[in-house]
Amino acid sequence: MFTGIVAAVGRIEAVKPLGADPAAGVRLTVDAGALDLTDVALGDSIAIQGACMTVVEKTARTFDVDVSRESLNCTVGLAEPGEVNLEKALTAHERLGGHIVSGHVDGLGVVTRFAAVGESHELRILAPQDIGRYLAYKGSITVNGVSLTVNSVDDRDDGCEFSINLIPHTVEVTTLKHLKAGARVNLEVDLIARYVERMLASSPDGYKSLK
Repeated sequence: MFTGIVAAVGRIEAVKPLGADPAAGVRLTVDAGALDLTDVALGDSIAIQGACMTVVEKTARTFDVDVSRESLNCTVGLAEPGEVNLEKALTAHERLGGHIVSGHVDGLGVVTRFAAVGESHELRILAPQDIGRYLAYKGSITVNGVSLTVNSVDDRDDGCEFSINLIPHTVEVTTLKHLKAGARVNLEVDLIARYVERMLASSPDGYKSLK
């Protein structure tokens, strides 16, 4: 589990195919940047751009992960060299600074606007309808591994557009600074929203409120 509070910005240094088969995945070598790897062991989990990955090799400042073709098909930012948001798995004694994040990307969104507004930035993203149903005003959403608060929700025929206000610190210490209109992003909805839907769906009367 994770919190969505990015610990460091690293960089994918190498992408190596795991086989000649087009269906094969890839091995990533990631420079961890300022992320402390001294307490990371083989088999531990690290979220890369919001996707939970398992460490299979490690040096003092780099680590390797294997990414399946299925994961590559469901995410962005893991198929080529470039900067990535990094977070080590949550431990029981740490603060939950963001919200409960599983590191399992639910789908991809498309940035419709990223612009400075005063000292902050407004980020607008168009999410698929099956993700939009879990979004709520002042609710939580994970974008490329960053825990963020939803400021507005607009259900449209082509999906659900939601807006986020990014403070300068968040822009500075994450890869969100590189976003622009048309960019795709990894989205993970609030886990609690999934349980609420499941509980309501189990009751015929409760499920009517979701329709």
